Amino acid sequence: EQGYTGDPFAGCRQIQEIPPTEGPRQPCNPSPCGANAVCKERNGAGSCVCLPEYFGDPYTGCRPECVTNSDCDRSKACVNNKCRDPCPGTCGLNAECRVINHAPSCSCLPGFTGEPMSACHRPPPETVVPLNPCEPSPCGPYSVCRAVNGHAVCSCQPNYIGSPPSCRPECMVSADCAQDKACINQKCADPCPGTCGLNARCQVV
Repeated sequence: EQGYTGDPFAGCRQIQEIPPTEGPRQPCNPSPCGANAVCKERNGAGSCVCLPEYFGDPYTGCRPECVTNSDCDRSKACVNNKCRDPCPGTCGLNAECRVINHAPSCSCLPGFTGEPMSACHRPPPETVVPLNPCEPSPCGPYSVCRAVNGHAVCSCQPNYIGSPPSCRPECMVSADCAQDKACINQKCADPCPGTCGLNARCQVV
């Protein structure tokens, strides 16, 4: 009969059912962990931990340090899922880098000029042009200005009298001249030459 075994002519005996032997318990199979986490067996129990450089609850799911820049501090940028300083290797020679809203910004060091993304250099010294003390002239009208050792030396123009800055013509009208002279072309001169005819004498009155 079913459930018996042996020789049916000699005698049958009941089959003894042996309960299946249970294998060792595997707490990590199936894994109780979330995404980006691994299960580690400890003292017969499963324990979940995030993968290296991942953060969060290993039982619900771990995430990388960042996915976008907004996941990082404003002084960092999200590079390969990690918050990093974006400055190294960004700026050129003699330039400095500052991070503004996750982005690197380069500027030349003080005293340097150029393109900070490639290279900055010191500007050439300015050519100093010596000042001309006679421009503008301090000597006044009817005068001549000469630069001597960086200083202005003033003198009156030829045929002008006085001293700078008060140079003036010798005369403007004949009354400015001696009685025997007349004002001719702003100079006191003898008016007689060429005035009278042959065998005549000229006298200034």
